[in-house]
Amino acid sequence: QVQLVESGGGLVQAGGSLRLSCVASGRTFSIYHMGWFRQAPGKEREFVAAISWCGGSTYYAYSVKGRFTISRGNAKDTVYLQMNSLKHEDTAVYYCNEDGTLNSGTYYPSTYWGQGTQVTVSS
Repeated sequence: QVQLVESGGGLVQAGGSLRLSCVASGRTFSIYHMGWFRQAPGKEREFVAAISWCGGSTYYAYSVKGRFTISRGNAKDTVYLQMNSLKHEDTAVYYCNEDGTLNSGTYYPSTYWGQGTQVTVSS
């Protein structure tokens, strides 16, 4: 049974940083592409970043490029999202996704989601 558990969210001032983690269990983590998404109140869930199974390719939403970095530690079955220079508009619940499809630089999520972690950026 696939399980994804996010952590690392919290309250931070604008300009600050947070590092999110997502620990996967239930099957072999290292062979799956991983993605981060977020959902703000009243808005649809949106793509944030994705990383290929081996970590060799990364993809970002335009709104976070240059500020966020996705990485993975396959030995720890964990994917990370380092978020720097946070803005108020980054406030959302952040979700990780396992085993999505990467096609021409677009990450299509699977049905495997974590429960999410809240990130609140005060302005």
